[in-house]
Amino acid sequence: MLPHVVIAVTESGALDVTVDGTAFPPPAAGSEWTRGTFGPLLDAVTKDRTIAVRIEVREVDGTVFTDLIRARKPTPPQPTDDDPAMPGTRRARRTKQPPVLVEVTGEGFVPGEDIAVAVIVSRTDATGTGAARALLDKHQLDSVPPEGPGEVVLYGRISGTIVVRRVP
Repeated sequence: MLPHVVIAVTESGALDVTVDGTAFPPPAAGSEWTRGTFGPLLDAVTKDRTIAVRIEVREVDGTVFTDLIRARKPTPPQPTDDDPAMPGTRRARRTKQPPVLVEVTGEGFVPGEDIAVAVIVSRTDATGTGAARALLDKHQLDSVPPEGPGEVVLYGRISGTIVVRRVP
């Protein structure tokens, strides 16, 4: 279950914050959360976006806004520029080949649903008509056995629709 964050805006513009009913105080004694510290507040309650939370903002006039803040994937550490073998370094970027794209399509998905692409290398969303499209870097398919073409699976996380396509 997602943590429930309630942010009540006071007449003075300060923010009273609770997480699952427990007060969430500002980081420094004597300070307060304000609209100007909303970004750092979100970073604090989501632990720098490592956890997803449900946010509910209650304005002074009675208006209520809700949103889900998703966790993001952790950012891998940046390799040093002096290591030519590490992907992502300046030298590796200069010598890297351009991607060779392979298109995989399928239909029967719920419009807008999240689509998992397997050999799980990517994800895509269904279009407004329920179609899905994924562009893959040919190098992402290097793990496919050399004795034959591989397969790519499009999986609709809401509809359960599964589309399997062979790729060259």
